[in-house]
Amino acid sequence: MWRQTANGSGGRGHLPKVRPGGHRALALLACLALPAASPAEGQTTIPGTFSPPPGCTGWLTVQSRGCRVSNHYRCDADTPGDQWRADFDQDGLFFVSRIDRETQWVESFEMFPTTRQVLLPDPADPASFSTLLSTGTDTFDFGLAEDGGPQTVVRGFDRLTGRSVTIDGVTLEETEFDYTETAPDGSIVQKARGNEYIHRDWRIFLSGISQWESPDGTRPVDGTPRQFVFPGEPGFFTTRPIFDCDATMSGLENEAGPMPAMVRK
Repeated sequence: MWRQTANGSGGRGHLPKVRPGGHRALALLACLALPAASPAEGQTTIPGTFSPPPGCTGWLTVQSRGCRVSNHYRCDADTPGDQWRADFDQDGLFFVSRIDRETQWVESFEMFPTTRQVLLPDPADPASFSTLLSTGTDTFDFGLAEDGGPQTVVRGFDRLTGRSVTIDGVTLEETEFDYTETAPDGSIVQKARGNEYIHRDWRIFLSGISQWESPDGTRPVDGTPRQFVFPGEPGFFTTRPIFDCDATMSGLENEAGPMPAMVRK
C-alpha cells in the first residue's frame, strides 16, 4: 500500500511521489529545516555512509532495484515499535519516514524542497499489520496532511497472496495491494496497485513490482529488494545504491516527465 516505497524502497510508510530530475549533491539531513532533535536528522559523517541521529541504532540496509538503498533504524525516544527509514538514490538522500508497529505511516520527510507529511488522528480504518497477518487481508482508510498543503484521504487494501520468495537468504511473503489517494474535492491524486513483500518479524513492507497512476500518466515501477545487509557486514548503512542506477539515468534522459519516487512512503 502507500507506504515508504520511495524510488523503489518499499514498505508501508511510503506513498509513491514524483521527484524532479536533475543533478543534486548528497544532502545532509542535519542541515535541513527539520524539527529540532528529529530522528530524521541523521548525517553522512563518513563519506558514503549514513549515521543515524544520537539515540538511534541502525539495524538493516536494503539495496533495491530502481537505484535505491534504504537504511532502517530505531530510536530510543520513540514509541516502542516505531521504525525509521532513510532512502538514497545516486544523487543522495531524498526521503525519510517513520512507521509504527502496525506499519502506519506516522510521518515522512521529502527533500528538494523539504516537506513533512503526517498521519491525521482518528483514521476511519487504521492500517493494521496485525490484521493482515491474522486474517490475510487488511483494509485501510486514513487521512494525510502536508505542511502548508491540503489534506488527502487514502483508501485501499493489502492482501497476502500465499506465495513466498527468498531473496539474498531472507524469506519474504508476497502481498498484493491497491489504493487510491483523493483530494478534498474528490479528485484523484494518485492510484497504485501491484505486489509488495512483508517480513513478519521485522514488521515492515518491502517494494515489489507495481503500477502508479496520477494525472500525469501511468508508470510501472520495480523496487524489488536485491540485497540485505546487516550490522558488521560490508555495505551496511551505505548511501550508495548499486542496482539499476545506469538504467535509471538512461530512462531519465529519454523521458519527458520526471522519474517517480516509489516512496511507499
